Amino acid sequence: MKSSRSRSRKNRNNRPSGGNIINRVFDSSGPEGKVRGTPQQIIDKYQQLHRDAVLAGDRVNAENFAQHAEHYLRLLAEAQREVEAKREEQERQNRERQAERDRERAERLKAQEAAASGEGSSDQGGSETGLVETPENAPRPKPKRKPRKPKGSDQSDSGNAEGGDKSGGTTEAAE
Repeated sequence: MKSSRSRSRKNRNNRPSGGNIINRVFDSSGPEGKVRGTPQQIIDKYQQLHRDAVLAGDRVNAENFAQHAEHYLRLLAEAQREVEAKREEQERQNRERQAERDRERAERLKAQEAAASGEGSSDQGGSETGLVETPENAPRPKPKRKPRKPKGSDQSDSGNAEGGDKSGGTTEAAE
C-alpha cells in the first residue's frame, strides 16, 4: 500500500524521462490557448502568432509569442545537440570496433602466412600440404647394415676349438 502512494507522488510530474524530445508531442498553454505538437510545430505556430500580432500592432502579445517560440527553439536546439553528440559517440565507437576488427584480421592473416611459410620449410612435399611426393623430395632410405655372420663362423674367429660354450671359453682356460 505504501508503494502505491509513493508511485502516485512520483507521477505527479507528468513529464516522461528521457526519450526523443524532437518527435515528442507537447501541450503548450500560451496566451491564445493551447498549442499542441512537436517542438518544431509549436515554434512555427508561435512564430506565426508573433507575425500576426506584429501586423495587428499588438506589441505585448507579439513579444509574448516570440518568447514562447524562443523557449521551444531552445528545447529543440538542445535536443538536437544531444542527438548529434550521441550520433558522434556511436560513430566513434563504430570506428574503434572496426579498427579492432581490422587489427585482428591483419594478425590472423599474418599468423596464417607464418604458418604456411613454416609448414613449407619444415615439411617439403609432405602429405599434409596436398602435394604429390616426388622422388627428388622423398627422404633417402638409411643405408642397410651388413648382415651378421652366422654363429658357426663365430667359433672359428674366436679361436675356441672346443666348442659351443657361450661364455667365451673362460672356464676352460682356468683348468
